[in-house]
Amino acid sequence: MFFIEDQVFPGRHHGQAQSIREQVIDQACQRACDSIAPNWPLDQSIAVNPHWKRVHLPVRTVAARMAVLGDLQVFPARGHLLHAWQQGRMSAQDLTQAITQLGLRQTTIAEAVAQLSAPLAITQLPLLIDVLDDDAQRFQRLTWRDAITHQVSQTCAAYFDRDQSDWQPERAGGLYQFWRDMIVHDHGIGVLMGLPNIHQFLDYLPRNRQQAERWVVEALGLDEAVLADYFEAVLLTVNGWASWCAYLDWQARLQGQSDDSLRDLLAIRLAWGVILMQCKGLNATNSAIRVIQQKWQHVAEKIQAAEQALQVDEVWQLALEIGYQRQLAQQLSQMPEAATPTPTPLIQAAFCIDVRSEPIRRAIESLSPNIQTLGAAGFFGLPIAYQPFASDYQRPQLPGLLAPSLTVRDQVLAGSEAISEVAQAGSKALQLKVGQKRLSNFMLSGQVSRLSKYPGAAFSLVESAGPLFLKPLLAMIKPQLHARSSLDQHGLPKKYRALTRPQLQAVSVVEKAELAARVLNSLGLTSGLAPLVLLVGHASQSKNNAHASSLDCGACCGQSGEVNTRALAAVLNDAEVRAQLASMGMTIPAETWFVAALHNTTTQALQGFDLDLLPAATHTRWQQAAELFTAAGEVVRAQLASTSMQSTQASDAGRLFKAFRQRANDAAQTRPEWGLANNAAFILAPRARTRHLNLAGRAFLHEYDAAADIEGALLEQLMTAPMLVTHWINWQYHASTCEPVKLGSGNKLLHNVVGGRIGVFEGNGGDLRIGLSKQSLHDGQQWMHEPLRLTVVIVASCRQIDQIIGRHAVISHLVNHGWLHLWCEEDGQRWRYVAGQWQALDFAEMTQPV
Repeated sequence: MFFIEDQVFPGRHHGQAQSIREQVIDQACQRACDSIAPNWPLDQSIAVNPHWKRVHLPVRTVAARMAVLGDLQVFPARGHLLHAWQQGRMSAQDLTQAITQLGLRQTTIAEAVAQLSAPLAITQLPLLIDVLDDDAQRFQRLTWRDAITHQVSQTCAAYFDRDQSDWQPERAGGLYQFWRDMIVHDHGIGVLMGLPNIHQFLDYLPRNRQQAERWVVEALGLDEAVLADYFEAVLLTVNGWASWCAYLDWQARLQGQSDDSLRDLLAIRLAWGVILMQCKGLNATNSAIRVIQQKWQHVAEKIQAAEQALQVDEVWQLALEIGYQRQLAQQLSQMPEAATPTPTPLIQAAFCIDVRSEPIRRAIESLSPNIQTLGAAGFFGLPIAYQPFASDYQRPQLPGLLAPSLTVRDQVLAGSEAISEVAQAGSKALQLKVGQKRLSNFMLSGQVSRLSKYPGAAFSLVESAGPLFLKPLLAMIKPQLHARSSLDQHGLPKKYRALTRPQLQAVSVVEKAELAARVLNSLGLTSGLAPLVLLVGHASQSKNNAHASSLDCGACCGQSGEVNTRALAAVLNDAEVRAQLASMGMTIPAETWFVAALHNTTTQALQGFDLDLLPAATHTRWQQAAELFTAAGEVVRAQLASTSMQSTQASDAGRLFKAFRQRANDAAQTRPEWGLANNAAFILAPRARTRHLNLAGRAFLHEYDAAADIEGALLEQLMTAPMLVTHWINWQYHASTCEPVKLGSGNKLLHNVVGGRIGVFEGNGGDLRIGLSKQSLHDGQQWMHEPLRLTVVIVASCRQIDQIIGRHAVISHLVNHGWLHLWCEEDGQRWRYVAGQWQALDFAEMTQPV
């Protein structure tokens, strides 16, 4: 045996030119860690672009790097593109325009089509563990790469689990120390890898992360210039757990702190390579190191060659997008008919910008000319964390890009129809009484749960209490027709549930008024308010779904929008807040009332909140609005029923609604709804600009009136927040479709939840799976999401958009490096942003048939 400490590598040790300074190692490790995007937990499952930390590079460069370093696909698979071409999804004109736009005029259509049938000639660079894994038994066992991924993944699952396991390990020394202690006592890993003598070397593992990093670098002898790339390739082998560690650091940084778990994870994976070097012996190790050095010294050239090879893939990606943009351009060229000014609407409804809101908004507007719908980010501008009743736990209710600065807490507050017992609902005594009752209910359910975990009590519990579980078992066999219920009220006595309301805490009237003014300004509701204004959040409904929160509101951090809309409605209906707003020059008419509501995106039903607080006249208007929503829901359900997911034999609206609700309650249903599949555009414009268009549920719609935003301050907010959120959503769907194995979470039927909330394994091991499941994107026969980069359309001044791009590097990266498309409409003229310049977008030419 041999060890690095014993100076077996004299040419790569202290005092030699190859010895790399600690600062260089630290910078290379940090660069690799900085390339990993965060991934949120299951209970806050917001969409993320898995390449977010790489958007400072052109998209084709990232595609080349991912192919060479991690064998990851960024552009759509060539077979998928060929099928789209054969089905007529793209025309020769689309392809020609893409070739021209990317400056590849020498490429012919025939050559581009032919290349789709050729395999992608890019080879992934090997890691040290791949080169060392060369013995004859490797075909009869797990590859060392897979075995190491499994071992590291199981270690991470044990270390990061705070919610699922009753027995918690010691974590004081950090992830690296935890892994080191665990592997030294793991007597199964040697058998799994075909290395029965591996424990002879494990005691010599470095004691801390810093020693491990230096140990590995000294052993490999790689040039400083390639270290960061090699380290990034190493992290890509455990990309799921790396993304979780990046999330922990993201959250720490929002609090002004940091988390070193990702650096520890990198050190662990690097140390595994040196462990295998020790196991293989001196000759095999030196041979493997020479191979690694020879392969990786040309990494820059290999990435450049891959970038060249991917030119045609980028052409086809753009052609696919132009095919959609041609249709979008044709629709936008249909300007709304000039109409006589209409009076103030009787009802205004502000929805989340989610693409699932577009069909229901269109249906509502088609049923009545007296209703106006608006689009805004689903958290409605409230930077809040929510604290459920009688709980110390708080969760964010805002985009993952932001940190909450306010708190909303549930309180029991009586309404006009309150039962006599709660006549003093505002008293501390009642809050305490209801809180204690809820906690006792939790304790009872917790005791039953614990009984099922004790070996001595488990069997007797089944014998004595088994019949109590027959009802939920039968419900799984034959799904019920229950309406959506909120987990936030679980354990509350039923008579208090309707009276438990989320309220802003520790905020003065002036601060509330300032917050209200910002929200109304972003919605364009500073004047012309209707008697009834609905604040419509959204949520999904499903059973037995680990990824349920991914179908809820991303702007609310993967939660229902209920808390935000109810808290905001309470602020806007507050007489003191209205008086303060009036002193600020913003008057809310006395007859105007704001009502919180929730759009169930699975069943297309509407739920209202705090209706007992409404005056009689407003309650009548609410009933009229509810009838409109019911009719609109019937329209949307009929449209969805024509898709394969919602196929049903129901012939009338009532049966169709029952079929949808039954689907939402079906614990065996892997596709309760399609979520945001097929999203393709984000439009910032007054609703009047798109009200006459059928955008097929593919567009995010945000209200924006440039005439009311002379300085462009609101536009800047929208481009630096909602636009980034829609980009994240768009690229999560894109990545999960183009690379379903490594950037998608695989088959739902095989999922096992890790750590109660961290994520899922596909099966019982492997890397932590991130992204969307295949069932969220594929109906069993075809992909339901078309992987297009987002087309952002802004009705505003090109000059103001330019200024915002210039002030924000991340926006500049997105628009200049091909991560999204940017269009501008100004004074009736349309432009597209290409390579830092605005080019006229000739809609007439784009809509010409081939």
